[in-house]
Amino acid sequence: MRFIDREEVARRLTYAVCIPIVRDAMIALSKGETLQHLRSILPLSAGRLFGIMPGALGPHAPFGAKLISVSHENFAKGIPSHQGLVLLFDPATDAPVCVVDAGEITAIRTAAASAVATGALARKDARRLTLLGYGEQAATHARAIAHVRPLESIVVWGRDADRAEGFAARAKAELGIPISVASTVEAAVAAADIVCTLTSASEPILKGAWIKPGTHVNVVGSSHAIPIEIDDDLVVRSRFIADSRLSVLAAGAEFLHAKAAGLIDDTHIAAEIGQVLSGQVEGRRTPAEITLYKSLGHIVQDLASAWALYST
Repeated sequence: MRFIDREEVARRLTYAVCIPIVRDAMIALSKGETLQHLRSILPLSAGRLFGIMPGALGPHAPFGAKLISVSHENFAKGIPSHQGLVLLFDPATDAPVCVVDAGEITAIRTAAASAVATGALARKDARRLTLLGYGEQAATHARAIAHVRPLESIVVWGRDADRAEGFAARAKAELGIPISVASTVEAAVAAADIVCTLTSASEPILKGAWIKPGTHVNVVGSSHAIPIEIDDDLVVRSRFIADSRLSVLAAGAEFLHAKAAGLIDDTHIAAEIGQVLSGQVEGRRTPAEITLYKSLGHIVQDLASAWALYST
């Protein structure tokens, strides 16, 4: 059995490679061509989770599962927050053929999914990116979003100003894009065309009142039904696009909070991103519309990325 380690994933699964893979996977998911269960999450101690995600790229396509641990304490230790394995099965024999480092695949494909959504939903003239958070996903999102829009500036915000400054210096050196640090979330998003929320916040850090018309927002940090990064007002005001309708209705924390408050119902999910990408549903309808993409992440993204590495 082959093993593809973190270093090989990082070297070969570039955004130029991964963005089209994720795009195709999300179209297939919305068309019902793939198979997957909702993720199963086992809470451990505070800030620690263990997740199991099984699925298949089709009835006669590669299949497998991701086993992943999530620990928000790892960032301070210099360790990836997501660690685990993707196990691939070959449909020709139904035998396991490859194990792939899941932490690196998760980091890259999550940012690639936001880039896919940004490419479909952000205004064509969007140039200013704001990153709320300075962890691993902030770095990957800066790289990925730069593939779909010619960024002229990036603003970063985080609770620790020194860490935010350090991130900004590293990202500026890597990307060659002017990067500044904001002292508040409100200031960080004031001029943004694209906003990515990438935190482990349990209570809203971003208010709808702070988002200007025409902004696109990728809501990424919360991957289960409890932590909330944005307030109800932003959910209500936005054209809400899900990565998966079923997943958002089961685990989209921000959507579920607004729904429980009686502010929206299930019809507020305008479309899945795969439906927008295939042309089935219109994405952005006007330049002034606020579009929102809720990212929960899906095993088909992991399997498609892992299979591409294994089979080429």
